[in-house]
Amino acid sequence: MNKKISILLLIILLGSFVFTTALFAQEAAQEGGNAFETIASTLFGKSLVKQFKDGGWAMWPLLALFIWGLGIGIWKLLVLLRGKINVEKFLDEVVPKLKDGNIKAALEYVETQKGSVANLIRAGLLKSDSGIEAMEKAMENAAVVEMSFLDKGFNELSTTITLAPMLGFLGTLLGMIIAFDDIQNTEVVDAGVVAGGIKIALITSAAGLIIAIPVQFANNIFMTMVDSIVVDMQKATEKVIDTLTEK
Repeated sequence: MNKKISILLLIILLGSFVFTTALFAQEAAQEGGNAFETIASTLFGKSLVKQFKDGGWAMWPLLALFIWGLGIGIWKLLVLLRGKINVEKFLDEVVPKLKDGNIKAALEYVETQKGSVANLIRAGLLKSDSGIEAMEKAMENAAVVEMSFLDKGFNELSTTITLAPMLGFLGTLLGMIIAFDDIQNTEVVDAGVVAGGIKIALITSAAGLIIAIPVQFANNIFMTMVDSIVVDMQKATEKVIDTLTEK
């Protein structure tokens, strides 16, 4: 039920965004203005749009990198939240069934759960007829698969963290080149002559850092969440094996 409500709210949100975007685009077209710029100014503010335009062409790859990093970050967060379960509650349901020798009931419960811990225990219980060693081997193999899944997205986030400052620095160099070109082509040098190039340099450098810093922060949080899930996997595995061994 909650999943259906979430999907419905997402559809409503996307529909509202599309409708609002189309409305502003139509308004801009009627006024003879730039539809994209009008929409961007409405959503993000005229000051931010002006800074983006003043930053030069280097702002476009930075914007693409920001959208890329944001998308990966949201996906990673949803995956980790979906994969995290209350391991204590999970074991409170599974362990008593295993102690009673009712592996089928334990397996049926595990199959109703989602996440890496449930997948790991499911793999082991499916091999329960083959003995403890077979269960341990199955869970080891499942752990490799789950770790591979949990690690997805980190390379992409690292790419964003690395490239954003580099692109910002590239914009800085281009801005300084423009500033020196302006100096070279002007007989009387004053602050206004070099201000444009220096402004480009500062804007692109700031944009690169503004992108990289929150992505780095999010990346660290995601790594902590993955470590927590791994600890839960180890705890659940040891508890299930110990329970079956003590029988």
